[in-house]
Amino acid sequence: MIRPASRLAACTSGAAAAEFAIVAPLLIFAIFVTFQFGTLFFANAGLQNAIGEGARLATLWPRRTQTEIAGELQASQFGLNPQNLSNPQFVTGQAGGQDFVDITMTYTVDLNFILFTVDDVTLQETRRAYRP
Repeated sequence: MIRPASRLAACTSGAAAAEFAIVAPLLIFAIFVTFQFGTLFFANAGLQNAIGEGARLATLWPRRTQTEIAGELQASQFGLNPQNLSNPQFVTGQAGGQDFVDITMTYTVDLNFILFTVDDVTLQETRRAYRP
C-alpha cells in the first residue's frame, strides 16, 4: 500500500503552474525594463537627429539665424515630448580663423516602472558647426 504522503510527492500535475508562478514576475519585469531602455534609446536618437540637422543648417550659405536653426531643431526632432525638451543654446566663437557655433540641447526622459520610479535621465547633445 502506498502512503498518502509519497503519493502527493510523486504527483507532478501542478508543477508547471508553480514554476510559471515563480518565473512570471521576473519575465514581466524584464519585458518592462526592455521597453524603458527602448524608450531611452529612441529619445537619444531623436535628440541626435535634431542636433545634426540644426548643425547642418548652420553650415549653409547664406548664414542662417539662430531662430531659423532653432526652428529646424524643433521640426527635425522625433519621439521627444516637447515639454521635456530644453530650448537650444547657441555659443558662437572662432577657432583657427573659422567661425563656429556650438548647439546644445537637453532632454529629460521619464523612466517609470510598475512598482517603483527611477530618477529621470537627462540626455544632452552638443554639436559644433563651422560656419561659412
